[in-house]
Amino acid sequence: MRPEVYLLILGDHLPDPRTGLAVSEAERLRAMVEQAIVAEEAGFTGVAIGEHHFTRYIVSAPELVLAAIAARTSTLRLSTGVTLLAHRDPVLVAEELATLDVLSGGRAELIVARGVSQETDAAFGIGQGQLRARFDEHLRLLLLLLEKPDVTWNGRFRGPLAAVTTTPRPVQTPRPTVWIGSGSAASADLAVELGLPLMLPSTLRDPVAHLPVVSRYRERIRSADARVALPSHVFVAQSTAEAHTRWRPYLASYASFADEWRGDGTRLDIDKLLAGAAVCGDPEQVAGRLNQLATLLGLDAHLVIVDIGGLAQPDVLAVIRLFGTEVIPRLSAP
Repeated sequence: MRPEVYLLILGDHLPDPRTGLAVSEAERLRAMVEQAIVAEEAGFTGVAIGEHHFTRYIVSAPELVLAAIAARTSTLRLSTGVTLLAHRDPVLVAEELATLDVLSGGRAELIVARGVSQETDAAFGIGQGQLRARFDEHLRLLLLLLEKPDVTWNGRFRGPLAAVTTTPRPVQTPRPTVWIGSGSAASADLAVELGLPLMLPSTLRDPVAHLPVVSRYRERIRSADARVALPSHVFVAQSTAEAHTRWRPYLASYASFADEWRGDGTRLDIDKLLAGAAVCGDPEQVAGRLNQLATLLGLDAHLVIVDIGGLAQPDVLAVIRLFGTEVIPRLSAP
């Protein structure tokens, strides 16, 4: 069985490194909707839209972007990538997810994570040392609200609930899929405890670094929903030489921008990225590399990140189409 393939859009708003020019925020957001439409036409399983605040990642409300995509697609799975659950009221998240699920005819998903920005934590009133506890509590409440009516609940970080039923109720039963997004052992253990699939981080680290966490998760999980997915930054062209030449300045621009969130403390090296975390080449080479990653980590799904570093919209759409026609048919299960 072929792994599922999602288009992951994080929404960096960077200038084209060749010209120094950037499109407007409005153009950038509309471009994401168009990319998702083309991804459905190209045979992608779904689209995932990231949530960030106060940075040059400009999507702060991914559910709204997904709602726009839902209105113009019919088969595409619609996921956040990720929802910063510690920063959000789980009651509102449950209502938003269920609304998207109803409007899309049962296509909504959620990837939840803690986040990595202390500035964002502070802006949302999360005290030092509270992030993990808030995430844990909010996730347990979210799952309860999605699965059951008449929820009565008391917790540490929000007011109590007395026989609360969120509306609308989701179409999918017992609820839409909720992934935990993280590369830490603690989050993998939480995914095991709650029986949730695991989404690895998109930090341009060498995927080999995720092996211990994936092994820990696979050894302990007993849920029927045990799955692992990996985001990969991808560029495909008709030849490997063309792919490297065209993509290199955009990958370098994006990697420099995102370097503070990579988390490994190593010096940025584009050649090493192209040999490891970034996947670049002709269709056969890209498919081969993704198949290697699927085998290495036992992947059930790939999240493909194409739109980075100010890459022009026509080029992004061309890569999505080529990936759909020439790479997806070559992908295989681990």
